[in-house]
Amino acid sequence: MTTPTGARRPLPRPTLDLDYPKSIGVFERYDQAQEAVDYLSDQEFPVDQVLIVGTDLKQVERVTGRLTTGRVALGGALSGVWLGLFVGLIFALFAAPQDALMTVLWTAVFGAVFGLVWGLIGYAFTRGRRDFTSVTQVVATRYEVLTEHKLLEQARDLLDRRGLA
Repeated sequence: MTTPTGARRPLPRPTLDLDYPKSIGVFERYDQAQEAVDYLSDQEFPVDQVLIVGTDLKQVERVTGRLTTGRVALGGALSGVWLGLFVGLIFALFAAPQDALMTVLWTAVFGAVFGLVWGLIGYAFTRGRRDFTSVTQVVATRYEVLTEHKLLEQARDLLDRRGLA
């Protein structure tokens, strides 16, 4: 095995980095910022020198429903069935062919019972402090489009012509 000699090439620059970024514009919605960058691309602007940065982040939690003991039990049982099926399929690989189906079925049943019990225990520990289900998402309230300082005037001129700046 030989070792290469000579000067080392510098490592490639990360794609989410600009040397001297300057703001082209700030937009209220992501689709507006995307439209501006798309227009720059259509005008053959070097868009590999552009970033869209979401700023002023906020966490939004959308409540999706009420959490009841029945829903917790059902959810736990279903999760347990999936886990039991997975374990059962692995065990079935090592079981005799005539026992494989029963192995999968029994592990699914045990998984359902296990999931149901642990789901209810976890729900009992909350003591009713969180009786709802939800989905959480982090979103930006503004989107800033940035480019290299040497390309700033060209980008702004293009966007001014289109009325996007």
